[in-house]
Amino acid sequence: MEKDVCSEKVFSELFKNYSEELYKFLYYKYGAQYNPRDLVQDAFSKLWDNCKKVLPEKARGFLFTVANNLTLNVISRQKTAWSYEQLPHSGNTNESPEYVMEEAEYMDQLQEALDSLTEEQRVTFMLNRVEGKKHQEIADMLGISRKAVEKRIYKALAILREKVEGL
Repeated sequence: MEKDVCSEKVFSELFKNYSEELYKFLYYKYGAQYNPRDLVQDAFSKLWDNCKKVLPEKARGFLFTVANNLTLNVISRQKTAWSYEQLPHSGNTNESPEYVMEEAEYMDQLQEALDSLTEEQRVTFMLNRVEGKKHQEIADMLGISRKAVEKRIYKALAILREKVEGL
């Protein structure tokens, strides 16, 4: 086997060997609602973009990690969108206009701060704070150490505190 993932032959072989397995992994872990076929395509696209950096024997791990992270990002975006949908949107409110304006500004600041986190920090933070997952659960899910999870959450909190007033 050639040693270059950038080779069309090697890449095709990797796709043939791992695409169905990756699809099943995403489907069984997260369900069909997150479009596992699209996420498999996105993972292979990222592999192609990084083909010079990934050895063929490391490609499977790369694909599964990328696909898992892509799915967690989709979930995170959907949860954020869902939480915004739950906010009262009618013009009638018992709150003062100043309070409503401050709340909207706060939510904008929070969303901006969340967007400024690295993908790893955001995914880890959201799994912990939104999903309520324990550090060890997140570590097992992402294939990293518990210390790495703690470090990511600590760093994310530091960034959020710095960027969001009153957090």
